[in-house]
Amino acid sequence: MARQFTYTAEISWTGNRGTGTSDPRSYSRDHEVSVEGLPVILGSADPAFRGDPGRWNPEQLLLAALSQCHLMSYLYQCAVNGVVVTSYVDRPVGTMAVAAGRGHFTSVVLHPRIEVAEEGMTEMALALHAEAQRGCFIAASVDFPVRHEPVVTVAGRE
Repeated sequence: MARQFTYTAEISWTGNRGTGTSDPRSYSRDHEVSVEGLPVILGSADPAFRGDPGRWNPEQLLLAALSQCHLMSYLYQCAVNGVVVTSYVDRPVGTMAVAAGRGHFTSVVLHPRIEVAEEGMTEMALALHAEAQRGCFIAASVDFPVRHEPVVTVAGRE
């Protein structure tokens, strides 16, 4: 039997400037994303859509979720396959197309830079990204391609 997990959050719009949504320019896109016991995430729309550039937007949060999920899946795969990761930094890039007021992501490319403990681990460290991709719950939930272009180096080497 499949296990089921339920996640909750509260998203509260904080952008009423006194006249509500009386006009598309009359309100702020600011909102707060909260989960009990965690710091509040200050959100807004992308600045291209009248959002606050000093706050997270949904597109950034989706990109971060995909990257985080791959990271967690990848670290697990490395741990159970004898690859010792000493550092991991990703700089993902997402592409979104917008036409006639509708938008959707067309792709995300993850660019993880991984450092491993020993030279003999580099080949397996590269190969495990495919298995991590299959294990990423968030990537399995989206309808656009999520690719990865990893670079693996060895600790202590330039």
